[in-house]
Amino acid sequence: MNRRTFLEKSAVASAGVLAGSVALNSKSYARVPGANDRIRVGVAGFANRFKGSLGPAFMALAEEYNVEFVGVSDIWNRRRDEAQQFFKEKYDLDMPVYRNNEELYEKAKPDAVIIATADFQHGLHLIEAVEAGADVYCEKPFAETMADARAALKVANASDRVITIGSQRRSGTSYHAAYDYLQSGKFGDIVCVEMTWNVNQPGRWRLPHLTSTIKESDTDWKRYLMNRPYEKWDPRKYCEYRLFWPYSSGIPGQWMCHQIDTVHWFTGLPHPRSVSANGGIYLWKDGRQNFDTMTAVFDYGPLDDPSTGFQVIYSSRFTNSAGRTKEIYYSNGGELNLNTRKVSANGGLEERYASAMDMKPNLLDEYNLEGQAATTAANTGADNMTTAHMRNWLECLRTRKKTNAPVEAGYQHAIACIMANAAARTGKRVTFDEKRQEVLAGGEVFHI
Repeated sequence: MNRRTFLEKSAVASAGVLAGSVALNSKSYARVPGANDRIRVGVAGFANRFKGSLGPAFMALAEEYNVEFVGVSDIWNRRRDEAQQFFKEKYDLDMPVYRNNEELYEKAKPDAVIIATADFQHGLHLIEAVEAGADVYCEKPFAETMADARAALKVANASDRVITIGSQRRSGTSYHAAYDYLQSGKFGDIVCVEMTWNVNQPGRWRLPHLTSTIKESDTDWKRYLMNRPYEKWDPRKYCEYRLFWPYSSGIPGQWMCHQIDTVHWFTGLPHPRSVSANGGIYLWKDGRQNFDTMTAVFDYGPLDDPSTGFQVIYSSRFTNSAGRTKEIYYSNGGELNLNTRKVSANGGLEERYASAMDMKPNLLDEYNLEGQAATTAANTGADNMTTAHMRNWLECLRTRKKTNAPVEAGYQHAIACIMANAAARTGKRVTFDEKRQEVLAGGEVFHI
């Protein structure tokens, strides 16, 4: 069985089996908490993202929302030991640990779960959680293939579970202010968006100490691979998976998904109409398969009207940090800068150019977007977006309302990131087939 057939059959089987059992399991396991009931939460995947951000954010809100952790699942024995040490030293808690998610759901029986596993596992682990009747906080990216994305969306939508995707900008106050401003009409039509995410970090996503010390017997390699085609044990693809396709798309799945998500949110557009991209491994030639530099140009606009729209220009590099992160929306009258949190007339149509065409100048009034700026650092202060995002999820566990970042948001950013990844890897213009919900590179379905 080749890689394409293997993945297609695995995803279809997962979607078919689980979709048929979700309704029954959701009803039999449903534990919709009352106002005074403690919500019991499990953790799938214990590593830096949970330890440095999600866990502390949750614990900062635990008493207020009457929630508690009841167990941690990780297939690596080192991570299980670290989880017990973390909770004991930081919170004086004796935390049960489990060898895999099945044990977690069977023995701890959590009401909800936080998924912080490897990139390609997120959507598949979301399916497991929903099938077990748990509400879900699922880290981004939602999925790295359309087969996984479709399967996870189908199962989620067939259930009554409260789901949030870890796109924390959707809980940022400055981003909500930007959304409100754009919806007011004062900004005018978006004509372009520029986004960058630059670092100069040769060690980014590399874990040489862990890679050199882990043994296959320390973990469960076959369980780790899930629906990826089997290959023999490779410690780098386990510990440094973000550098290797098809375990991660790298730049699109890790960074682009945060920023491109705001385009979908602000405009209501579900995905790009087309993408062109290229990139390469230009400096950090360490055996990685994912690019250290990439640029993608997206065409966005109404799907039924190609005569109107705008470009999103996204670039990212690991090799020089100048420019760092940037998110700027442009209209004919100026810009909305999400880094400075200001609306200004920068670049707007000036009198000297407008009058030559018998037009009036078009310059935006200055406006400050209230709230916090996004940061790439792991920070769990009271004004941090991750904490705000966790708060929104916990509130929705009580109210059963839709979260700030529902499953559809994850599905949409997955489409955009998969399109960018396909364009960069194939060198072809990439589009999206609405009917089949497939990414097409040069008219052919993109497969790993």
